[in-house]
Amino acid sequence: MKLVSKILVAITALLSSANSFAQIKNAKTETVKIYGNCGMCKARIEKAGSLKNTATVIWDKDSKKASLHYDGSKTNQNEILKRIALAGHDNEKFLAPDNVYAQLPECCLYNRELKVNSTSKVAAGVRKEHSNHSEMKQNNQATIKSQQLNAVIESYFSVKDALIKSDANASMQRAAELLKAIKGVEMSKLSSEEHNAWMKVMNDLALNAQRIAGSKDIAKQRTAFSLLSEDMYDLVKTSGQNKPIYYQHCPMYNNGKGANWLSKESAVKNPYYGAKMMTCGSTIETLD
Repeated sequence: MKLVSKILVAITALLSSANSFAQIKNAKTETVKIYGNCGMCKARIEKAGSLKNTATVIWDKDSKKASLHYDGSKTNQNEILKRIALAGHDNEKFLAPDNVYAQLPECCLYNRELKVNSTSKVAAGVRKEHSNHSEMKQNNQATIKSQQLNAVIESYFSVKDALIKSDANASMQRAAELLKAIKGVEMSKLSSEEHNAWMKVMNDLALNAQRIAGSKDIAKQRTAFSLLSEDMYDLVKTSGQNKPIYYQHCPMYNNGKGANWLSKESAVKNPYYGAKMMTCGSTIETLD
């Protein structure tokens, strides 16, 4: 009976995988080595690497090999493997952070061959990102963070300024630049916290930037901007800034439902009404 039960479980898993694969468009399939020991590792690796209709990961505990099946227009191998590393599992591209690995259950504490092998280019490169850094390395990482996310944040402010002026054409252009900045973010250079925050908002950021860039209707642009601002708030709060960022609120917009936006200035300049109600609103939070 136990054998029959195992066979049924295996068949169910295969059917589920096949269904997941069928739902992924522009599919690419690759095989990579990911370190782990047991069934708990398998569940953790597959959950961390998989995204609905975007990526599916199937890992074999005996060979330590994983099959990555993903939509190449929405993600890539680096993004998948970094998520898996952040969940605690070393792989060909990224080492798990030491503190995350240490928190794994005892049965999941695999032999960290890549970390021990100091001659491995993969291990050396990833260790630089995740190990305890010296003050100089911390400064370098801060510079990388600035380069990665500041372009996105500054482009957002440019869109906001165009909406304050009620300039639909300028809003379209600035939103196109924002979309380019979003697509230019290299996820492998983000910190763990930034990476997690970015994964949650990047698709919606791109979607709403595209909506603004693709419409000449200032009202539609402002609707998309209100959604864009909510995700930008989460990103700015996670990344931190050298100067204060003001989170401001307009109570009148959207038939009294209100909407928020971010500003580098404490003075209120309303992007939802422009000159009609320039100073309508208030600062509800200051992000340092």
